[in-house]
Amino acid sequence: MRMAEITRNTNETQISLKLNLDGRGKIEPAEQGSLLSGSGFLDHMLELFARHGRFDLALTCKGDAYVDYHHTTEDIGISLGNAFKQALGDFRGIKRYGSFILPMDEALIMISIDISGRPHLAYDVSIPAQKVGDFDTELAAEFMLGFVRALGATVHIKHLAGTNSHHIIEAVFKCFGRALAQAVEIDEKFSDEIPSTKGVL
Repeated sequence: MRMAEITRNTNETQISLKLNLDGRGKIEPAEQGSLLSGSGFLDHMLELFARHGRFDLALTCKGDAYVDYHHTTEDIGISLGNAFKQALGDFRGIKRYGSFILPMDEALIMISIDISGRPHLAYDVSIPAQKVGDFDTELAAEFMLGFVRALGATVHIKHLAGTNSHHIIEAVFKCFGRALAQAVEIDEKFSDEIPSTKGVL
């Protein structure tokens, strides 16, 4: 089982996170709403990400939400990216690449991932509303940027259709889970190889 535990404490956030890459998409503890980022909308997005990627996830975050959710969202992205990096070890046997196109009602999102060791985010997503509930919609990009930098991955996110801000962000997180699940899956034919001609990622 590829698992990780991350504790990240700064002057802005205190985060505790557990991750199992080879899970069933369970949130721990099991009751609904058990992820505690401080933002109900962000909890919902993280739960969708975990369930669609089949990653088991437990998270608590105490952040400076009295300011806004910027530090909370960014630091959770960083912590989750670090957890994936820890759980993957030397990246031996993974498929490395993942790509998915996901519809959410009128919204359509495409994501392609390369766990390359080279952090790069191409984020082409147009979200009409500035907020969904009390969550600033621009923070979805900050989460992805924090994750990508921490893991060391190239990620392209393309918004192909959609006008409902909730649907667009939900499609992004679901699609990200699905594409990442492909990328971290073990390739049984080459389970003892690092998927790079360099011999290292």
